[in-house]
Amino acid sequence: MFKPRFRTALATRPHTAPLKDGTIKPGTFEFDFEEVPVIINAFRRMVTSLDFDICELAMTTYLCARAHGRPFTAIPVFPMRAFHHGAIVYNTKAGIRTPKDLEGRRVGVNRGYTVTTGLWARSILQHEHGVDLRKVTWVLSGDEHVAEYRPPPNVTAIEPGRTLEELLASGEIAAAIGIKVDSPDVKPLIPDAVEAGYDALRRRGLYPINHTIVVKNELLETSPDLAGDIFTAFADARRLYVERLKTGQLDDADPVYLRVMQLTGDPLPYGVEANQQNLEAIVQYCVEQEILPRPFALEELFPANTLGLNSR
Repeated sequence: MFKPRFRTALATRPHTAPLKDGTIKPGTFEFDFEEVPVIINAFRRMVTSLDFDICELAMTTYLCARAHGRPFTAIPVFPMRAFHHGAIVYNTKAGIRTPKDLEGRRVGVNRGYTVTTGLWARSILQHEHGVDLRKVTWVLSGDEHVAEYRPPPNVTAIEPGRTLEELLASGEIAAAIGIKVDSPDVKPLIPDAVEAGYDALRRRGLYPINHTIVVKNELLETSPDLAGDIFTAFADARRLYVERLKTGQLDDADPVYLRVMQLTGDPLPYGVEANQQNLEAIVQYCVEQEILPRPFALEELFPANTLGLNSR
C-alpha cells in the first residue's frame, strides 16, 4: 500500500530515536526526516516558509505563530521539557539581593522575547518572587521567529556589536536569561535552582513544556486520521524509552526524567488532559507577558480528534 512521505524536522532524543531509526513506524504515512543539527533553525524555517510537513517547534513560537495566522496546528506531543529556575543569572556586584531588585534594571534575554525559556523564567520571577515584569527593561540579543510580533514597550534590542555575556560580566545589565558566562561575578539568581524546579512541580504542578510538534493544516484537512497516527507513533516511541527508564536499563538515563518519574510517575506525559495545567499556565503567561493578545482555549490549539488521546 502506498504511504505518503512527509518532510519532518525533529531533534534526536532517546524518546524520539525509535521514530528516526525506524523501530517505530506510523500506520498511514512515512517520515522523511531532514537532519537539522540546531533544531532552532528548523523553527524559523517552519514559521517563515513552511519548509516542513511535520516539525518540532518551541511552544511559545507555536502560540505566537497561531496568533498571527500561520497555517499549522500542534499535536499534543511535547518532546522537550525543562525546569528554568537556573536559567536566570546575575552579576553579584550589581546590587541585586533578591529577584525583586531586578525592577528598574536591565535584564538580558537570549535571542527573542518570545523564546520559551524566557517566558517560563519571567513567570518564575513574577509568580514565585513578586517581580513586576513591566518595571524591568528586557534586552534582547536576537530577533523573533514570528517577524510580525511586536513586543511590549519595555523590551529593547541589544546595542550593535555587543553581547549579553559581556554586558552581564561588566555589570551593564544586572541579570540575564538563557546565557552562560564564565565569570566569578556571575551566579544563578535563584539559590538551589535545581531543587526549586522540583519544588515548583510538587507545589504548583508545573513541569514546563518547551517544545511541541506541528503539522501543516492542509495535511490535517485532507487526511483526518493523520493527527492521531502522528500522536500514536510519538507515544509508542516514548513508551519504549520510559519502559527502559523504569526498569533501569539505561546507563545514561536523564537525571531530570528519573526525578520527575519519582515525583509524578511519568517523565514524559503526552496528551491534553495530562498536561492541562501546564498548557493553561503557558497560555496565561503568554497573555500576561504580552506575547498573546488574548488567551487561547486548549481546544483551539490541537485537532479535535487528539483532545482525548493520552500516552499512558
